[in-house]
Amino acid sequence: MSPDHLHSQPAPLRAAQYVRMSTEHQQYSTNNQADKILEYAQRRNIEIVRTYADEGKSGLSLDGRASLQKLIADAECGSADFTLVLVYDVSRWGRFQDADEAAFYEYKLKRKGILVAYVAEQFENDDSPVTTATPSSSRKSMSTTHTTCGSAKKALLPGWCRWPPS
Repeated sequence: MSPDHLHSQPAPLRAAQYVRMSTEHQQYSTNNQADKILEYAQRRNIEIVRTYADEGKSGLSLDGRASLQKLIADAECGSADFTLVLVYDVSRWGRFQDADEAAFYEYKLKRKGILVAYVAEQFENDDSPVTTATPSSSRKSMSTTHTTCGSAKKALLPGWCRWPPS
């Protein structure tokens, strides 16, 4: 083997990034999200080959989110040229009314060999025993404080409850 071959890095993982912002008043514009995703990717030898962006779109449903619909369709029809989707955080993937809906869309990608990674979360979506046993709907509730309608709400860990009930 040549000395150059011994020092070569493995080929980077190919990834798409998904960015979403529902209003212009949010802290993380799609450009800010993309910057943070790029930093994450560069630290991990990941090449971003495609961007799917839904600007000015609510995360409450898949309706009206043409880019997320296209991402899922690209994966399902086999035209995706990436094996990873990078998303800033779970709230950018969606704030679905049914918590299992986010997990369902992740699962549709996983069936096609594509994983979803949330770059700003405290957990890794790495198929480790903890993340495999914890569905994304639960990881969403375990993530950091979410802000809704201007008031901060702290999420409880799954299986925990407040006593006395409010």
